[in-house]
Amino acid sequence: MPAEPVPVTRVISGIQPTGNLHLGNLLGAILRWVTMQDEAPCLFFLADLHSLSEHVDPGTRRANVREMAAALIASGIDPAKSVLFAQSAVPAHAELCWLLNGTARMGWLSRMTQWKDKSGKNKEGASVALFDYPVLQAADILLYRASHVPVGEDQKQHIELTRDIAIKFNTDYDTDLFVPPEPFIGAGTAARVMSLRDGSAKMSKSDPSDMSRVNLIDDDDTIAAKIRKARTDPDPLPDDPALLAGRPEARNLVGIMAGVTGRTEADVCRDFAGQGFGSFKPALADALIALLAPIRGRLEQLRADPTMLDRELAAGAKRAAEIAAPTLDAAYRAVGLR
Repeated sequence: MPAEPVPVTRVISGIQPTGNLHLGNLLGAILRWVTMQDEAPCLFFLADLHSLSEHVDPGTRRANVREMAAALIASGIDPAKSVLFAQSAVPAHAELCWLLNGTARMGWLSRMTQWKDKSGKNKEGASVALFDYPVLQAADILLYRASHVPVGEDQKQHIELTRDIAIKFNTDYDTDLFVPPEPFIGAGTAARVMSLRDGSAKMSKSDPSDMSRVNLIDDDDTIAAKIRKARTDPDPLPDDPALLAGRPEARNLVGIMAGVTGRTEADVCRDFAGQGFGSFKPALADALIALLAPIRGRLEQLRADPTMLDRELAAGAKRAAEIAAPTLDAAYRAVGLR
């Protein structure tokens, strides 16, 4: 018989605070978080400690934290429903990471795909923070005894490592302190949004071409122009998304339409079967504008009130610290430091 599903008691997720949020961030994570708020108790944090794995100007880092908080609230994250805070404002994250460094193993970390990809051939020049990133991520999760973590395909390895660390710590110190987390799938599958210029590459703020992405701050005319100029192919849309294999740009635009309208790719294909992109693109632009215009307006209001943003983040950090304190204390006691 299949194992009984683990009850969802608490969900936690973090996002690095970066500027220039785009449609990929919104459909890939943020709107999924908005749905989660009504499905389970949630903590959402701005992963500013993780940003230390690369050099960022201090002023830029501070501004990015506020900008991300504004974007999350504008998109529908409600600080009254969820705990929203900056990671660095809860020192327990860094403290538990150090305790877990005694449990994590070099071999585990050296096999992490993110480490291999980001360090490349210059591992000697990469930061220790980049290498230790997964242990801090484990601390982020285990600190709150979260039962579930929403993850995309590129993060599944990190959740497995978190489970390994939790199980080894519990075994080594004869405790049941840490909860090995499960992937959270209640809010559906996160959309994987690709570049408007290259359907094989993820939409990214680091792409030198601004035409490759739709930014949350783009005005209506800019959104329409970017969709109009998005790369496609000359063939009409099929009635079955399976027939989009080998057509990455077409599949990307169909996926975006599905994500923006809350429908399936099959629904979108049925609606536009036999039609070319001359008909599809204006409809997609209209759908995007309908979604993004209210978010952009709310974001502009929030940007104008940094004091309110700081107040909301401080309140969230206080709540997070209260939840984290018993776990951190128990971890110190388990290893014999208290």
